[in-house]
Amino acid sequence: MKLLLPIVFALCATFSAAQDFTGLARLDVTNSEIRDLRRGAEVDLFLSQPVPYRVYTLADPMRLIMDFREIDWRGAERDVLLQSDRVDDLRFGALRPGWSRMVLDLAEPMTVEEAGMSVNTTDGTAHLLVRLRRASLDEYVQKSGAPVDPGWDMMAAVDPTTTANIPANDDGVFTVVLDPGHGGIDPGAVRGDVKEADLMLRLSSEVAETINRIGGMRAVLTRTSDIFVPLEERMTIARAAGADVFLSLHADALEGDEVTSGASVYTLSQGAQEIASQRMAERHERGDLLAGIDLSGQDDTVATILMDLARLDTAPESKKLAQELVTALMDTKARVNSSPEREALLAVLNAADFPSVLVEVGFLSNPADREALQDPERRARVVAGIVLGLQRWAADAAARDELRRQ
Repeated sequence: MKLLLPIVFALCATFSAAQDFTGLARLDVTNSEIRDLRRGAEVDLFLSQPVPYRVYTLADPMRLIMDFREIDWRGAERDVLLQSDRVDDLRFGALRPGWSRMVLDLAEPMTVEEAGMSVNTTDGTAHLLVRLRRASLDEYVQKSGAPVDPGWDMMAAVDPTTTANIPANDDGVFTVVLDPGHGGIDPGAVRGDVKEADLMLRLSSEVAETINRIGGMRAVLTRTSDIFVPLEERMTIARAAGADVFLSLHADALEGDEVTSGASVYTLSQGAQEIASQRMAERHERGDLLAGIDLSGQDDTVATILMDLARLDTAPESKKLAQELVTALMDTKARVNSSPEREALLAVLNAADFPSVLVEVGFLSNPADREALQDPERRARVVAGIVLGLQRWAADAAARDELRRQ
């Protein structure tokens, strides 16, 4: 995603102050660099996870300010990062508790021409690119100044989806955690005025409303508005809710391909499960890796082994869930891909302690899919298929549990 706004980028101010971010974003010091361009300079930062940020310039003296949700700067060195003759000096560190700042002292006037953060859906890492364009001193002064957005870093706009607002499931109700893909700084696939993030929030809300009308089932959303929720936080929300299953909903888009269409359901590929455990161990706080098990004080090896053991149960259940969802989507006459059951290394499926699937409900690059997903009547077929698949899987899982108890 690239935001082509020339002066100020104040993003993600709709995070809740109550959200429990699991671990700091870390700077990838190997790939990050500040370098010269023919017409200016660019700041190229790679992070272990997305964070809220904003970018602006100040005059007297000339400097570029970059504020972030807290970043772990360990290993970062000024002389390694700074490879630009148009930047006199570089400094970075804590701004206040929970927040970090990077300051570039500019050797000449340069305005922000382009800035954007992209998110790798495979491993959850983020890439922030800020391009600066050489400008006259008058233009620089005119476009400089701190943004008029007081309290952006206090997260004053509270979204109701927080772990604090989700009661633990201790009443035996079958709990489905629905994860509307993308959101906030990450709109997902975009075709015209249709954004994947908006469409998936609408679809997830409709699925949740249907589930919550069914006795013995309840739905919890990982987000209820257009905010970006880090992948780790989505897992935290699921555990706080006592998730029985986790469904992440997306709508794909393929560049230059208007033919591929229909829904497909992804599970974590077999070869990716060990990698997933290692990544989870590295990126999550120990108390949040497995529901009901406190791994505080355990090293990565122990945590990884326990997660691999948990997947002996949850991985086959994820496959069964994917099969039920595909069959049910066909039964409700939703548009289904010709190869609907798939596997991939997807970070959002890394959790080991509950079955997880990712449902691509269609392709925004396909006009017929895009039209169907925007039409409430045809979207209802997708809703019905997802709910029917969940009901069938839950009934079968209960029967299997009963057999094991006998």
